[in-house]
Amino acid sequence: MKKFQKLLVDLEFLDLNGHFKKMQNINEIEDLIKLISKLPGLGPKSAKRIVLKLINNREELIKPMAKALAEVYKNTSRCKICGVLKPNSIECNFNNCNVVEKKYDKICVVEDLADQWSIESSNIFQGYFHILGGTISSAGLKKEDLLISSLVQRVNKDKIDEVILATSATVEGQTTAYYIQESLKNSNTKVTRLAQGLPVGGEIESLDDGTLFSAFKNRSSLKSTSD
Repeated sequence: MKKFQKLLVDLEFLDLNGHFKKMQNINEIEDLIKLISKLPGLGPKSAKRIVLKLINNREELIKPMAKALAEVYKNTSRCKICGVLKPNSIECNFNNCNVVEKKYDKICVVEDLADQWSIESSNIFQGYFHILGGTISSAGLKKEDLLISSLVQRVNKDKIDEVILATSATVEGQTTAYYIQESLKNSNTKVTRLAQGLPVGGEIESLDDGTLFSAFKNRSSLKSTSD
């Protein structure tokens, strides 16, 4: 038994008094697992597997990943007008705010970047995008936290003919769409919303191209309740 204890001391599992040492950096690892588990589609078990993979590939994964994350954090941000990602060194030029190669008469309003990317990849929409940054009541967000005021300004400034509300068919998405509709009621802009093909409770980013195509083709006009 003493030989076994000495071996554990030599391996630095025990201190000289025979007590187990606290594992170094365990708090950091647990914090990393908690952070990764917050990512979409990941839970604690998946996060643990990812962390173990990272630890076992420190040079190949951890170092370049840490560098890439630091660069993204330092050099990119969301445009305060249209919500798209942009380099901090320049103004937004995503065919939305300043440098516009093509002029469009439609704006597609989405909740987040994932929704924009899904619609873009389907090639079913040609126009501007406006990314709200969430929905009313989701994660405690209020209407003031979303880019709704800047949407109204863009519609009036760029003489937009149609605003397509591509929010998800959830309670939060419907609430947000209704508020946007009311915010635009004094403009001469047509407000439509994705209809058939968009299931109740469905998230935009999870839809396939065919479903998105059907939803865009069969969008319907919205009328203000005050009419």
